[in-house]
Amino acid sequence: MVNFNCRLRPFFCSCTLLSFTIVYCQAPYYPDSLWQFKKPAEVRMDALRLDSAVNFAVKNDSKTNYNLKIADMEAYGSEPNYRILGPMKDRGGPAGMIIRHGFIVAEWGDVKRVDMTFSATKSYLSTVAGLAVDNGLIKNVDDLVNEYVTDGTYEGMHNSKVTWRHLLTQSSDWSGCLFDICDWADRPVPADGGIDEWKNRKLFDPGTHFKYNDVRVNLLAYSLLQVWRKPLPVVLKERIMDPIGASTTWRWYGYENSFVNIDGVMTQSVSGGGHFGGGLFISTMDHARFGLLFLRKGRWKNIQLISENWVKAVQQPSAANKSYGFMWWLNADLRYKTVPQNIYMAEGFGGNFVIIDNEDDLVMVARWLEPSKVGEFIRLVIDAVER
Repeated sequence: MVNFNCRLRPFFCSCTLLSFTIVYCQAPYYPDSLWQFKKPAEVRMDALRLDSAVNFAVKNDSKTNYNLKIADMEAYGSEPNYRILGPMKDRGGPAGMIIRHGFIVAEWGDVKRVDMTFSATKSYLSTVAGLAVDNGLIKNVDDLVNEYVTDGTYEGMHNSKVTWRHLLTQSSDWSGCLFDICDWADRPVPADGGIDEWKNRKLFDPGTHFKYNDVRVNLLAYSLLQVWRKPLPVVLKERIMDPIGASTTWRWYGYENSFVNIDGVMTQSVSGGGHFGGGLFISTMDHARFGLLFLRKGRWKNIQLISENWVKAVQQPSAANKSYGFMWWLNADLRYKTVPQNIYMAEGFGGNFVIIDNEDDLVMVARWLEPSKVGEFIRLVIDAVER
């Protein structure tokens, strides 16, 4: 009898016969215009458990109002001088896709419908920053931003200390106003304070305090626009979305008052979310392609679109918040206690998620999933993987 000792991994199998090792390698699958489906059993997943995960996502529709203008007003209307400055549209129902080894194993809802994705936009903005680093436009994320943006935006004892890393980890505590919205008016704290207290609060040293703040995220977009000197949606389209085969239906918006002069051309500075409207409008299927790019460590077929170093960097816990990397949410401190620590994801208001599971070679996209249920959803999908 001949004994084989075999190890199975995604796209890799090696078998040892006596003193010889035979290695079989299968190239990772990447979708073309038509994305292939596989039955769960073909990618070592349990069909019944996978169906349970899908049914769970469908049944747990987000509590967010389908009229997203109303939803925004309900969430942020108490902020000083709050108003909607960018485009908005009503949302669709629950939708999603589960990708294993690059193949679609499950989908639900209208995966081609273009919806607002709110703060999941931030992970795309982070990608544009990574491209700037890869291309040498930003030499180091620890460089001071005022070495690149010299129009006075980063003047003063406090703002002059802000680095690209601080902006990417939402720990800059930059102080000021951008496109008629001031940093202190975005999710102001303390909640029981007044405008004078919010305006005159003590600032934290950059890098020491995490604060989710769309004004400062928009500041990153504005600063990257100064570096790239062309619209960020064009950068994203040319460098990422076209090469991965995304549709032509996605759009990335800023505000009605966020046009700036770039080399004599009035150019819109985009927003990093839908807090004030705008942000990325995108389909579930395009989200899934973007997620697969990160699962494949920035490589698409035979081209490294974004460096593996950047893909690793976005997954590193930041000093001010262990659950946050470079505009991707992490599980390093087990904020989802039943989910592995290696999971990382793009997250947006109302239940928009692009979830990467390196260990199980999975991408999960869930749209309009009640946010409090995402941990349980991830667990159900992972439990469907056959060990």
